[in-house]
Amino acid sequence: MTRMKERDLLRGSDDLLVDFDRAVHVFGEFVTGCRALFDLGPAVTVFGSARFEEDHRYYQLARDTGRAFAEAGYAVITGGGPGVMEAANRGARDAGGVSVGCTIVLPQEQASNPYLDHEIEFDYFFVRKVMLLKYSSAFVCLPGGLGTLDEIFETGTLIQTGKVPDFPIVVMGYEYWQPLRDFLRGTMFTEGTLTEGEVVPFYTDVPADAVAHVRRANGSAGEPA
Repeated sequence: MTRMKERDLLRGSDDLLVDFDRAVHVFGEFVTGCRALFDLGPAVTVFGSARFEEDHRYYQLARDTGRAFAEAGYAVITGGGPGVMEAANRGARDAGGVSVGCTIVLPQEQASNPYLDHEIEFDYFFVRKVMLLKYSSAFVCLPGGLGTLDEIFETGTLIQTGKVPDFPIVVMGYEYWQPLRDFLRGTMFTEGTLTEGEVVPFYTDVPADAVAHVRRANGSAGEPA
């Protein structure tokens, strides 16, 4: 039976001792994540849709990107599923780099992709997102759905509010993201809800340029192995 601990946590007021037990489980997930990732070294997290097949152009872009970062000495972390995640892990494996999947328990089980050197499973999305941010040198965001948007905007909020200074966000798949860029630079700038320089994503469709940007932002961390 699929575990649904996050749904139980969010269902509303509950028995206090039950909530305490859940808090202990959340703490345990943080401990497990920290133990698994603390010595990973320079790493980037690649986000994107699970729905792209191997013959899709964004799958190939993700694979090329994973390979480029691995060749530059970065471990490649994803959500461990199919689509863009599989492609990025596969690219890291192609280059002999370290490939990591931080998987999540969902109502409909999503199989892990076969290109993972290390897999850490989480019940709670928010714990997984903290681990991905804490142990990454950058986020690389390829075309995706609501989950990808969630990760982009949560990280952007942390940067805007100064909680995470100087954290590079690379956005790849220029054509896909153009409407969102128009909204950010048009509507939000016009209305004053976002101002110039608060959050500055780097847009590119060239994996080598993505690597160069992240290395500049991190003081050339991730030298080739």
